[in-house]
Amino acid sequence: MNYTGEISALLTAFLWSWTSIFFSEAGIRVGSVQVNITRLILAGIYLLVTIVVMNYSLALSSMQVFYLVLSGMIGLVFGDTYLFKAFQHIGPRLSMLIMSLSPAIAALIAYFALGETLSVMGIIGIVITLVGISLVVIQKEEHPTSKYKISRIGIFYAFLGAVGQGAGLIFAKQAFNLGPINEFSATFIRISSSVIIMLPVGIMAGKYQNPFTVYKKEKTALAYTIGGSICGPYLGITLSLLAISHTKVGIASTIMSTVPILLLPIVRFVYKEKLTWKSVVGAVVCVAGVAILFLI
Repeated sequence: MNYTGEISALLTAFLWSWTSIFFSEAGIRVGSVQVNITRLILAGIYLLVTIVVMNYSLALSSMQVFYLVLSGMIGLVFGDTYLFKAFQHIGPRLSMLIMSLSPAIAALIAYFALGETLSVMGIIGIVITLVGISLVVIQKEEHPTSKYKISRIGIFYAFLGAVGQGAGLIFAKQAFNLGPINEFSATFIRISSSVIIMLPVGIMAGKYQNPFTVYKKEKTALAYTIGGSICGPYLGITLSLLAISHTKVGIASTIMSTVPILLLPIVRFVYKEKLTWKSVVGAVVCVAGVAILFLI
């Protein structure tokens, strides 16, 4: 069987794991909004150069462009914005837990919007994967100095982030259903449309400053932002579109939701964090769920 979609989804999760490290480090130094918009601008440049050099076609139908733009607005603008707001209110632990609902949300939307169905084993695989993610994320302690508390508004923001992520994939899937699209071209349309919205808003809100001035003072932040923009919006999002174009949205988004699991060895290596038995058990359960998804 051809596992292009599943493998692409797993590679996406791996890249996004490193992206979270890069952007966290950059955000500490120059702010999350500055990093968020700059990463999209850089990714847009990478994608445009790739498209020109490889001579990829941007000749899409008007409806394909419409769905990709809508996907970018919902996933990258709406979803990411509320995810960052959730981080501010309830921190990464609860935010990531609630964001793990996005596969179920995506599968539910796909059921009604695309007529996609999942086999019993597929549903079991998704449930097991989400249980594994939950085991790891729930027990993950915040930094000792953390002031994060459970709040209804924070939980609501995280839920909106999950909805944005899930719905964004659905609209991207719709564009691919209308005809063949090069993944780099599709990602460029999603990202460029998002920048057109976020850049002026960020400037007017005083949250985005001249990147040349900002990063001239923070060269380390620039290195992290460049690394994150390559792993995330450039390669990561492109591979995520390749994933949903070759397998069902529910399966692809579930595999891509294994980021909290893949982060375990990374934070152990980078930050020397001590892993608990729940982390190991959760990782095993999650891998079992992903294996079931591969075997259906």
